[in-house]
Amino acid sequence: MTRCCSALLCIAVALTTLASAQGDVTLGDVTLIVAGDVTLGGHYQEYVDEQIKKGQPQDEAISRGFEKVGKVTREADVFLVNLEGPFTERGEMIYKNFNFRARPEFVAALAAGGVDIVSLANNHMMDYGSDGLDDTISTLDDGGIQHFGAGASLADARHPVILEVKGVRVAFLGYLFLGGQHPEPYEIFATDDQPGAAGHYDDVDAVRSMIEDDIRVAKEQADHVIPFFHWGREGRPDPEPYQVALAHAAIDAGASAVLGSHPHNLQGIEVYNGAPIAYSLGNFVFGGRWNPPDKRTALLELKLSKTGVTSTKVIPAYTDGFPKEPFQPYIVHGSDAEVLKRYVAQLSAAFPQTLASLGRGRH
Repeated sequence: MTRCCSALLCIAVALTTLASAQGDVTLGDVTLIVAGDVTLGGHYQEYVDEQIKKGQPQDEAISRGFEKVGKVTREADVFLVNLEGPFTERGEMIYKNFNFRARPEFVAALAAGGVDIVSLANNHMMDYGSDGLDDTISTLDDGGIQHFGAGASLADARHPVILEVKGVRVAFLGYLFLGGQHPEPYEIFATDDQPGAAGHYDDVDAVRSMIEDDIRVAKEQADHVIPFFHWGREGRPDPEPYQVALAHAAIDAGASAVLGSHPHNLQGIEVYNGAPIAYSLGNFVFGGRWNPPDKRTALLELKLSKTGVTSTKVIPAYTDGFPKEPFQPYIVHGSDAEVLKRYVAQLSAAFPQTLASLGRGRH
């Protein structure tokens, strides 16, 4: 895979053709699987280092996070996650509530899990300043993993990555917005002359304008545009009003689906004007906490044709099996899966429409 450049020529020139690279240009539905927050620093790195000291091979230890889900995620045409934290050993830690980073060799965990593309538009990508962002971009580029949502300037951060798979072009955009009251510093947001994440510190109208403009431009070059938002209140099961407003604005502008993360727990799934909105997919391989109190999570599977989203599927999962198997999500089946689906249906009950598999809708 080749990285989409950060210049204005990105959309017009640097399309990444995953299917062609694999020798498969057959037209047909594209399978996109999405998971939530992936933090490979923090306690994940600490745990891996402990396992290496005990004699586990480094490659196995680093890659363990995706071991139980890899069969599903590697078989997808595209696997997308939110990468929450830089790959770096450089940079000065900025002053904020929590700071994460992982050594660059931990990118091997993403590769082992079949991750093709990551969103960098989150509140931890700038934890070690511009050096951390630069190292992350270089590390992902070297590993053949696409990225979007952060860059050397706001213009760079707003550029999409467009993947062409089986003749279907899909554009990905990323945005960070946490509302008017949050503990994060200004410097995590990109500006005209400052690196950071696409989005805005506290102006929801500015973010709405960005997404509307960016989606319309990307739509001229792609069959689908899918924004990934980092938004909401931590620990809240219900989306904030601004999340709903921004999601609806994105779909009205032409987005085929809307994705979200940040609250560290699941939120409901809405179907708006025929398009699915996953307000929060929760944690996935999450090294930010040893024993998260809410281990419920899910993968979202979208089937994309040239003309639309043909199906949307919730794949129930748990984030870990602490203490025996921390930081290692696993998919559940049978009655355990039904319990989780009923929980997502409960979270989605207030929306005018949701997925048919959750009770109402056509997807």
